[in-house]
Amino acid sequence: MTKAVLICSTRLSLLLSLLAIFMTLSHAKLGTLRETSFTVFFQNRPSGPKATSVAIAGIPGQDWTYGKYGTAFATDAAMTEGFDRKTAEIGRGQGMFLTSAQDGTSLTLLLSIVFTGKEYKGSTLQIQGADHQYENPREVAVVGGTGQFRSARGYATFESFRVSKSHVVSRCNVTIQHY
Repeated sequence: MTKAVLICSTRLSLLLSLLAIFMTLSHAKLGTLRETSFTVFFQNRPSGPKATSVAIAGIPGQDWTYGKYGTAFATDAAMTEGFDRKTAEIGRGQGMFLTSAQDGTSLTLLLSIVFTGKEYKGSTLQIQGADHQYENPREVAVVGGTGQFRSARGYATFESFRVSKSHVVSRCNVTIQHY
């Protein structure tokens, strides 16, 4: 073995050892991996004076609706403990979605669940993925989180129920692993 190969081999061993120590310390700092499941209800108002989802962009000359390809929406909907909108608000569903399938059946969803209620106040979950809007239930990925849900990974299912023309309730079941 040449001197150069020996030096490279030694440096690689040292680097791998430091990496193993760093990873061990990172996991120790984060704590124990836990699993949490819960259900929340989004109180969506797609129309009217108190709309919680509004079209913000679309193809010029076309209607900006949920079923029209290329239409983007911003959303900020109350998240409650129960189906009835009068139950306690525990957070907000804030984000955007885009009708991304040319036939209008699928949205690309980017949603932050922002907890404001007692139990998880200050924590967030980040949801991202294809939302096949006419299917019930539909599943999207939980790709991150903060606070009590640091480094969250998992999934959320949504099932929507039309209460009236201007009120849709979406039940969201979340299952995540986090530190």
